[in-house]
This record gives sequence, C-alpha cells and structure tokens, in this order.
Amino acid sequence: MEYFEILCGIAAVLFLLYYYCTYNYDFWKKQGVVGPKPIPFFGNTIEIMLAIKSVAEYSEELYQKYKNERMIGLYALNIPVLLLKDPELIKDVLIRDFSSFTDRGFNVNDKAEPLSKNLLNLEPRRWRPLRSKLSPIFTSGKLKEMFCLILDCAQHFDQYLDKVVAKGEPVDIRELTAKFTTDAIGTCAFGIDMNALSEEDSEFRKMGRDIFVPNFLNVFRQKSNIFFPKLYGIVGRFLPDKFTPFFTKMVTESMAYRKKNNIYRPDFINMLMDLKSHPMQVGDIELTDELLTAQAFVFFAAGFETSSTTMSNALYELAQNHDIQDKLRDEIREHDEANNGDLKYEHIKQMEYLDKVFKETLRKYPPGSLVPRRATADHTFEGTNVTIHKSMRVWVPIYAIHRDPDIYPNPEVFDPERFNEDAVQARHPMNYLPFSDGPRNCIGARFAVYQTKVGLITILRKYKVDVCEKTVIPYTLSAGAFVLAPKEAIYLKLTKLTK
Repeated sequence: MEYFEILCGIAAVLFLLYYYCTYNYDFWKKQGVVGPKPIPFFGNTIEIMLAIKSVAEYSEELYQKYKNERMIGLYALNIPVLLLKDPELIKDVLIRDFSSFTDRGFNVNDKAEPLSKNLLNLEPRRWRPLRSKLSPIFTSGKLKEMFCLILDCAQHFDQYLDKVVAKGEPVDIRELTAKFTTDAIGTCAFGIDMNALSEEDSEFRKMGRDIFVPNFLNVFRQKSNIFFPKLYGIVGRFLPDKFTPFFTKMVTESMAYRKKNNIYRPDFINMLMDLKSHPMQVGDIELTDELLTAQAFVFFAAGFETSSTTMSNALYELAQNHDIQDKLRDEIREHDEANNGDLKYEHIKQMEYLDKVFKETLRKYPPGSLVPRRATADHTFEGTNVTIHKSMRVWVPIYAIHRDPDIYPNPEVFDPERFNEDAVQARHPMNYLPFSDGPRNCIGARFAVYQTKVGLITILRKYKVDVCEKTVIPYTLSAGAFVLAPKEAIYLKLTKLTK
C-alpha cells in the first residue's frame, strides 16, 4: 500500500508538472494564429535552447514553412511568442506602437551578470534616460570629430597588413578585421591604445575574443539567461566572471586619470564622466560604477564584433566575386586620385558603390539575425483579432526577411545592385533592418558604418582578395554564437597589388 501511495504521489507531481508546462499550448489556436505543434516541456525552441540550430536558421525555416502567414505562433517552453512576418505589423511594433513594446525582452541579472545592465538589455525605466543622454556621442557631428582617429587606426592597420601579407600565408580575416575594429573602438570611444594590431597578445583583443567565442560557458550563460532567467539569477553568481572586474577597472581608472589631470576628449568615457558628475540628468537611477561600466562594455563588445564580422563577410563575398571587387576598387581609387589620397569624412558618403556593397553584406549577413521585443502592455494588432498580453515576446526575423526570395530574388547571390535607388524605393522599409528601427534601434549605427567602410577601403585600395585552399565554401552558421557568425574561420588570400 505504501508503494502504491508513493507511485500515486509521483504520478500526481508529474501530472501537475506536465499541466504547468502545457496548459498554455492552446493560446495561439484560440486566436487563430498558426504555428508548429509544441513539444511538452520544451515548446518549439528546443533546437535553439540546445544550440542545435542557430536562431537565424531556425527562424528562416519557420518563415519559409508558413510562407503565406502574416504571423506565426510559437512557445518558448510554455510561454507564447509571436514571430511577425508582415512588414506593417513589424512597423507597428518597432515604430508606430513603440510605447507598447519599449522592452527588448532581454533579461537583466544584476547579480549574476553585472555587465548585462547595459543599453542593449535594460528595461524601459533605466533605458530611456540613459539612451537620451548617451545618444549625443553618436551624432554625425561627433563622428566627424572622431573620423581623424579612425583614420589614424587605419594607417596602423595598413602597416600591419604589409607585415601580414608579406608572409604569403592564408589570413584569418575575422581575426585580422577584429584587431582593427578593437583598436578603433579603443581610440575613439575610450581614448585607450588597445594594442590589438601592435601586440599579438593584446589583453583587450583576448577579452574581445573571449566575449563572443561560442564555448560551453558562454552558450550556457546565454541560453540559461534567455530560457531560465530566475534559475540563472541564482546559479550565474557562482560562474567565473573575468569581464566585470577587467572592464570596471578600465573605466574607473580612465575616469579617475582624466579627472586628476583635467583631460577632456569628446568620447564615450567623457560622456560617462559627465553623467556621474550630474546624476540628476537621469532621474532616480543610481549611477554605480557597474552601471556606467556596463554601458562602456556593450559599446566595446558590439562596436568591434559587429563591424569586424561585417568587414570579413564583405571580403568573403568579394573574394568570390572579382567583378564586384574590381568595380569597388575602381571607385576607391577614383576618389583617391581626385583627393590626392586624402580620405575625409564627406568622401565616405560619396562612394555610392561602397555603400551598396556594405548594405548588401548586411542584407545577406545581418549581425542581429532576430530582433526581440517584449510587450509592456496588452496589445491588439490593427486589422487582426490577435491580442498579446503584457510581458509576452515578439520576434522580428531579420535574417529570414533578408533571405526571402519574394523580396530579394536569388537571395544567396551577392548583388549590390539590390540597393539601387529604384530597387530600394520599391521595397517596404521594414524589409531591410540590419540596425533594427525605431527608438530602440542600434545607437552606434553611424559609427559602425564609417568604421567598417574605412577598414574595407584600407584593404582594397592596396590588396586583392581571393579565396584559397583553406576557404570554407559554402558559409555555414555557428549555432551557439551570440551574433551571426560563421562556424568555421574565414581564411582568404591577400595579394599586394602592383599598381
């Protein structure tokens, strides 16, 4: 009898657990939203959770499977998630009804991950005042002031390229471009020489590499924080964290040195110093060293990784499309000849074909493959009977949209002419979102554009880029990477041009 009671107790617990994990699985069906059948306990996201598939591949498969739907109903474990396909509905979320979707939907764990409380992740209460105060550092005027610093880094990059190419060996192009962008971010944003180009063992380059490497610990942190935030809030405190002390030391020492020596630079660190000196600018938010460091951390991490990845992806495509590479190089050289080799801020805007190559690279390889939002209020989508409740998530599948053959014919083909003025005008603006859109778009988009373009100009004006025996074709995605990245290193051959 005792065994029977125990078995009944176990069965009751399992039934309650099963009910808790599945009771919500009719949410989308009741609203007439189609989607894949969820698996008990896991919902529809087990492949993402276990890093079996990348978010980009997963969302693209769903997007194509439900070709004629405006939206797709999913479940992350037992929580309803709405994947939007219709550009007008996407515009509602990102722009028109932004007040109902001010939260990005990332979880901030102040204790487990102190650096997670940055502009990318912060809830609306802290995000709004910080964004308004930090945005001025990214205006076109400020960028123009920084442009000479980017050029200084480009000169060092050019010298480094000579040494690398002289070896005559295939080049890990992602590592090469990451060294340039690390130094550019360090100089322009923090006034620090990060020595990524001059020192093979640069501490900042090591840190940058460790932030994004899809090893077990990084993938575990990322997935746990997304799918089990409360549990991660407890467990995460006991995981090793070398980033918080390193970046906190860098930021606090930089601010202290500048204050002591009365040094002013129009950069990110100065903006943080100003906030710390005038805390009333952000209301009742406590401006701790950790909070300020978190803003510097995300600018450093996002600033070097997304730009270097975009540079390497562009070069990967140019190495396979020599007609495009030659046309771009001709444009670069024409501007060099017209301006005696003196590259200025306004010249970047004048290079129309460079802009097309840049945009096509982000079309095919958007670093942020999916834009999430979390509802801050109940919301019914206009023209539908679909209502989502407060705290539910919405996903905008950028990678899938950019690869939709109905929007971009032959999406696997790298074709900069997709960004001719007529072609752009013919497309819905929500069908191209490499930097997202609306008030929570990428704050550093302008800087990323100029940094990436200067880096490409520096390489292509003097070097031919080719595939080699170590180049992996086709491009395969890393399932565990935080931003869109290849599974394998991108090796290319660089040859110095004779004229």
